[in-house]
Amino acid sequence: MKNFAEKLFLCGIFFCAAHAALAAQADALKIGGLVAYWDFSDAESPLVSKASDRPYELKPAGNVELKKGGESSRGAIVLDGKSYLSIPYAETGSLNVKSGRVSVLAWVKKDAGSGIGFVAGMWNEYADGGKRQYGLFVSLPHYNGADQVCGHISKRGGATPPFPYSIDYSASAQKVPFGEWVFVAFTYDGKNIRSYVNGEFKARAPELIMHTKGFPGYPDGLVQSKNPYFYPDGIGDNGSDFTVGAVELKRGMGNFFKGQIAFVAVYDRALTEPELLKIRDQTSK
Repeated sequence: MKNFAEKLFLCGIFFCAAHAALAAQADALKIGGLVAYWDFSDAESPLVSKASDRPYELKPAGNVELKKGGESSRGAIVLDGKSYLSIPYAETGSLNVKSGRVSVLAWVKKDAGSGIGFVAGMWNEYADGGKRQYGLFVSLPHYNGADQVCGHISKRGGATPPFPYSIDYSASAQKVPFGEWVFVAFTYDGKNIRSYVNGEFKARAPELIMHTKGFPGYPDGLVQSKNPYFYPDGIGDNGSDFTVGAVELKRGMGNFFKGQIAFVAVYDRALTEPELLKIRDQTSK
């Protein structure tokens, strides 16, 4: 009986500590501009948003595993590179940001060898010529973003003239390691897109962008900075669903994220580096 009572007491301490940690996390996230966040370690409703104007519920497609957290691991969704979650465009509400500014942040753990991985946002690369709006990626190699945090913004929804794809994304100077938990984020203030690794921004000098030589107006290719990336056009309302883990391509859903995602948050303004660092620290456990 004594041993049972001791175990019960210890469980109570752990339960209280876990709730205190979740409360601290929630307080850190609830700064100005928060639209919604998903805490995938929440045992009761991991796919329903918190601190939002409505309970945005992510609907899984494919084999989306919910991994419970503990003392030595965090709760997360586990994506196998074929699965994703989504909210239909008609139900996106404030996720379809009207401010022309946005921040998307998440804790991710990429599987070894995984390539392009979409984390979260409203991004559709195919339907009606493209319904791109905003999106957080990990690795976009075509235009100098391989294995880096990439923040994508689009006004028109389609490709960036005269190029065949949308080129308008920032890319972090730092690489994102495989098999490690990393806090990834991008911000857009209406003029510049910035990418962050573990809450830290590092600028990139102007550089020649791959696959841009020979296009009209760019015989020698395009030279620009990828971080920050100058994009004054704003964010379009182009009809995209909100998705986590994949986007729609011509061949169907693709750019699958393979690995684990612990949480996702969306703000309708550009967070500052000190704010991101604070959120990183408060959500690191």
